[in-house]
Amino acid sequence: MTFAEISHHVLDFVRANPISAAGVVFVLAFGESLAFVSLILPFWAILVGIGTIIGGSSPFIFWLIVVSAGCGAAFGDWLSYWLGYHYHEQVRQMWPINKTPGLIDKGHVFFEKYGAWAVVLGRFSGPLRASVPIVAGITEMPWLRFQIANWSSAFLWAFVLLSPGSWGLHWWMDKFS
Repeated sequence: MTFAEISHHVLDFVRANPISAAGVVFVLAFGESLAFVSLILPFWAILVGIGTIIGGSSPFIFWLIVVSAGCGAAFGDWLSYWLGYHYHEQVRQMWPINKTPGLIDKGHVFFEKYGAWAVVLGRFSGPLRASVPIVAGITEMPWLRFQIANWSSAFLWAFVLLSPGSWGLHWWMDKFS
């Protein structure tokens, strides 16, 4: 099954079951934020499609989906941070980190320079989204600082990712109905 076929099935499910979509959105956001998974499967594209579908439903469902996406993203980053923190030597030997010598050192400099903002900036950068938390763990960024940046940026990211579909749909309906 191709990624396009998976996307089609997921979006069909969300259209038919908007309230049940919260669990699906949690899993997609978790995968999008989990180290290495998002490099292979770009779940953000499905999430944008879900935002468009949910945007036409009730505000309750929209906010339920935003909260589900925010929690999924935060837990995905939390797990990535934990893996980096506890298994930093093993993680250094894994692809793609082992193919980019100096990445961890650059990550450490990045965290020293930007602090918790590094987590926020990474959340909004596609290639960095899933790698910043694991590097934060490897470089032993303080747990509380990481979690504050992680959770606050996760909900902002979820809102920003899901809202354009909602706004676009409402604009289109106001303009052409």
